[in-house]
Amino acid sequence: MSNEHRVEQKQMEIEAAVYRRLVEHLQSKPDVQNIDLMNLADFCRNCLSKWYVTAAKKQGLELDYDQAREQVYGMPYSEWKDKYQKEATPEQLAAFNANKK
Repeated sequence: MSNEHRVEQKQMEIEAAVYRRLVEHLQSKPDVQNIDLMNLADFCRNCLSKWYVTAAKKQGLELDYDQAREQVYGMPYSEWKDKYQKEATPEQLAAFNANKK
């Protein structure tokens, strides 16, 4: 294995570890609502799930959105939604709509 290949492999391992840590962090913070993530960072758990599906397809793996969301949420999305998702406030919705422009 060439040194360049080892460096690329290590980079991929580091990126994978960072992704796992991000998902773990998001799973430990169910009180942080997706709309707040969207308003502050322009991405949320659902975005991360969509990126996961896209990356899997690029690797030739078939993964549907619900499977990806279960990976990101740590449980079926419907269960997470019932347990943790709150109704968006008018202020959250206004910020979300303002950011879309």
